[in-house]
Amino acid sequence: MSSSGTAEPSLQLDFNETRTKVTMRAVQEHRGDLVHLATRFRTGTQLGPLTAVVDLDDLLAQLNLLSTWPRQDSVQWSEELAELVRGNVEDANAVKSQLSAPEVGTAVRPEDVPSLLGDDWVADLRDFQMRDIAKLLSLRHGANFSVPGAGKTRVALAIYAAQRAAGTAKRLLVVCPKSAYESWQFETGVCFRYPLRTQILERDLDQFAEVLVINYERLDRSLGVLATWLKAKPSMVILDEAHRMKLGVRGTYGAACMALGPLARRRLILTGTPAPNGVKDLESLMGFAWPGYGQRTVASAMAGGDLSHASRVLRPLFARTTKLELGLPPMESRLRLVDMPPLHARIYDSLVGKAAAHSERDDLASLGKTALRLLMAATSPALLLEGKSRYEPLEYQLPPLEIPESDSLYTLMQQLPRYELSPKYKETAAIVADNAKRGRKTLVWTTFVRSLTTLHNLLAPFQPAIVYGGTADRGEELRRFQDDPDCFVLVSNPATLGEGISLHHVCHDAIYVDRDFVAGRFLQSLDRIHRLGLAPEAETRVTVLAARGTIDEVVELRLGQKLEFMGKILDDPTVQQLSDLEEEPAVAGGLEVSDVQALLSHVSAISPK
Repeated sequence: MSSSGTAEPSLQLDFNETRTKVTMRAVQEHRGDLVHLATRFRTGTQLGPLTAVVDLDDLLAQLNLLSTWPRQDSVQWSEELAELVRGNVEDANAVKSQLSAPEVGTAVRPEDVPSLLGDDWVADLRDFQMRDIAKLLSLRHGANFSVPGAGKTRVALAIYAAQRAAGTAKRLLVVCPKSAYESWQFETGVCFRYPLRTQILERDLDQFAEVLVINYERLDRSLGVLATWLKAKPSMVILDEAHRMKLGVRGTYGAACMALGPLARRRLILTGTPAPNGVKDLESLMGFAWPGYGQRTVASAMAGGDLSHASRVLRPLFARTTKLELGLPPMESRLRLVDMPPLHARIYDSLVGKAAAHSERDDLASLGKTALRLLMAATSPALLLEGKSRYEPLEYQLPPLEIPESDSLYTLMQQLPRYELSPKYKETAAIVADNAKRGRKTLVWTTFVRSLTTLHNLLAPFQPAIVYGGTADRGEELRRFQDDPDCFVLVSNPATLGEGISLHHVCHDAIYVDRDFVAGRFLQSLDRIHRLGLAPEAETRVTVLAARGTIDEVVELRLGQKLEFMGKILDDPTVQQLSDLEEEPAVAGGLEVSDVQALLSHVSAISPK
């Protein structure tokens, strides 16, 4: 593979400005040869008489087509493109070797790791971390799919330390959610004898920074600055919580990541939920680490539908520490089906009928909105009505009024909180009260903002904390839940609190009032109370509520299928177990609403003394 030469090259290959496509330029003598070559690629497009462009993945998938070029000795590759191809080939050969002779093991052994990290590395590493580092150092690029709490940040920095000691990387770019900033700042300070100069990139670039940390939202508008910074010295790029770019080039985050990836000597992705919606997500993630090769490997492994075979083929490309390996006590997960009261059921069925009448002409976006409306209605149709603000809670009448027979269904829907208490809210109140009697705090998850504020009101006797987009002081609410002995409840949604927060030292109970179809978000939220550092005797209990005969049952089915797929691909039984939650009877089904009112009011009997 020639990357330079004294004579004029007959064919030049280089990235275009997005670095997701390759531009091919030929001299006049080979004008016809270029046209012929471009047409052989599925995505080949002629831009001019002597210029053509092809998708990077397409080029890498069919490199053999370049062997037909009449003057092989005068093909010139840009150094960045040549480096990317070499990395793919090296890792492909390493994986092939491991699959054909697994008893040989990886090129780097766990016991070799300390000697590779350099004299500046001072942090302790656990045995499973040494194993994961050895596996990842045996590849040019890699993926760490370990569960939260396994120390993926420290493992990633150890990979960088080894490259730094070898002189193959001198800069590190970390792309992560804002919630992970603190972790990266802390680890870059304690893992090395002399803390790495680390900058959170928000305004002007610190030209002397060795580590740049940036969030996914800012990445797209910082591409030019980051590209220049990465090219100035040999660099490494880490995507933390990499599932955020699961759409690949089809999404803003993914396109920005794919544009920067080829500029790095080493690429590493970190996420505990690599395939939240199936194989396409995994293709996108692997495509960042190994453009072209990653997607093809996943697609080929999955082609026959044998997940055990796919797991075996893909396993050499990633490291994963499971919860079983962390020695965590098991988590007890249960599904409780609740019955809708009569008026609730009538309104829900009416909404389903209207949705069905419009389903044939609905586009995907409209169907998504319909699903959200039905998810709201399964909890309470009253959530669908506009309040004075998007945060206004439902005001429940306790005890409820008699349902008038003469009013229309729409009128009754507007006044529903006056006549019936949501069965999910009733069940939540009963569980929270029972937990509080035992001195146990409860984390209550619900997707919708008005549901959050409604539960915050209903659970007032337990002095609840609340965290969502409109929370004025998120830190203060979390501190109160963790430190205040009279605060027994935290109400939040997985979109706000699903990542980056550890509550496992104070809370061992979670209730899901509702769930959406996003499997990754569900898994991430579970890890807030079930992670490394949990006391061996801790009993972690998770209760999922679902309204019988509603979209909740569809969500349960689809999440189960997604979790089963991810568990089998990752060869992780703890994920597979979540795909089939054991049912248990609801405890509040026989309670009258007046009983719930008494339950919520009797604070003195609830709080342990």
